[in-house]
Amino acid sequence: MSNKHSRITEDIKRAVSDIISRQVKDPRLGMVSITDVDLSRDFSVAKIFFSVLGDEQAIQDSLAGLNNAKGFIRTELARRVRMRHTPEIVFVYDESLERGARINAILRELNVAPESDGGEDL
Repeated sequence: MSNKHSRITEDIKRAVSDIISRQVKDPRLGMVSITDVDLSRDFSVAKIFFSVLGDEQAIQDSLAGLNNAKGFIRTELARRVRMRHTPEIVFVYDESLERGARINAILRELNVAPESDGGEDL
């Protein structure tokens, strides 16, 4: 990834996070965090990954709220990030935090599991 590409990706991530937290007034958006941005090589599409605290309904509500505010977010993004063309925005729920929590829970269970009665500790 080029230096310009990574700089613009970070700028988009920072700007969208700020726009959502400060300017979007949709009650469906609870604790939404922008976790990553995947910008296409030609800068035409930005996949914006988000996470949210809550159940499946909270995820669906947040996605609906983000999609509803997509035009406003894109307009604000055009004002904040200097680009020739503002990319199309696609919001994607980021399951990596959920997967990480499940893995940690499994590891904790394995760590607490009773040890075998086969002999002495060395």
